[in-house]
Amino acid sequence: MADSSVLVTGGAGFIGSHLVDGLVAQGQGVVVFDNLTSGKEENLESAKTTGRVNFVLGDLLREAEIMNAMGSCDSVFHFAANPQVRLGDPRVHFETNIRGTFNVLEAMRKGDAKEMIFASTSTVYGDASIIPTSEKYSPLRPTSVYGASKLACESLISAYCESYALRAIILRFANIVGSRSKHGVVHDFVRKLRENPRSLEILGDGTQTKSYLWISDAIQAIQYCIRGTSSSFEVYNVGSDDAIDVRRISEIVIEEMGLSNVTREFTGGPAGGRGWIGDVKFMRLDISKMKSVGWVPKHDSESSVRLAVRAILDE
Repeated sequence: MADSSVLVTGGAGFIGSHLVDGLVAQGQGVVVFDNLTSGKEENLESAKTTGRVNFVLGDLLREAEIMNAMGSCDSVFHFAANPQVRLGDPRVHFETNIRGTFNVLEAMRKGDAKEMIFASTSTVYGDASIIPTSEKYSPLRPTSVYGASKLACESLISAYCESYALRAIILRFANIVGSRSKHGVVHDFVRKLRENPRSLEILGDGTQTKSYLWISDAIQAIQYCIRGTSSSFEVYNVGSDDAIDVRRISEIVIEEMGLSNVTREFTGGPAGGRGWIGDVKFMRLDISKMKSVGWVPKHDSESSVRLAVRAILDE
């Protein structure tokens, strides 16, 4: 292990494990803290071969476990959360996302780590009236409990930075896609078409339009904003410059799977064609602030989706 290490909560998950790969590639020592509810230790196989990764099986709801894992780490990448935006029991988001973040912040307040990079979400904006939506947009009115829980976490982090001299970077991610992801519309479409290659059920009316970003672009964005930020609390949108609708995503998945004559069945969805109650129908982020620190996405939404389909098919 390196003399100084960073803690990555949720480091065995989709974005977290790719982040770990990027950190060890830079020679960084990493402590991965994960309960493996949605993550997999096999996602860390490559990173572990460097000798720079220490995996700790632990639960965010137990502060003592976080304290022990944090040890002498000087910063925390807090990427652990329940990744399912559409979830029946709101208590899961409260416990995992809000209470879990509170416990991480308490461990930081009492320990040595004084910097946090937090994985938030574009869903904190809710149904924004201005698209593309900048970090200055208000009021923030999430339509899902997931989005509300992430916004609550942002507020907690802001308060801890102000009250206890911590430093934080908030990353409001668009839809990040790539290998190791086990949820989201791209993964769901591939799964459904593997089960029935003749018919595809599509939630909503198909006009839901959002930004998608390839995972390597997202990891690069994290590195750029860390280098380009000197203030104690900063918020960045991380996404692509464009957006793509669900209907086009279904076409790309069908093309990449080499299928033909697929019947697409749209459910219609609630509240004007949304995929589900709480779904944000239109989302595109203003990423000019990220660009101001030197980062530019290499992939647009369509190429990100196409690459994601190929990655899923290769797994």
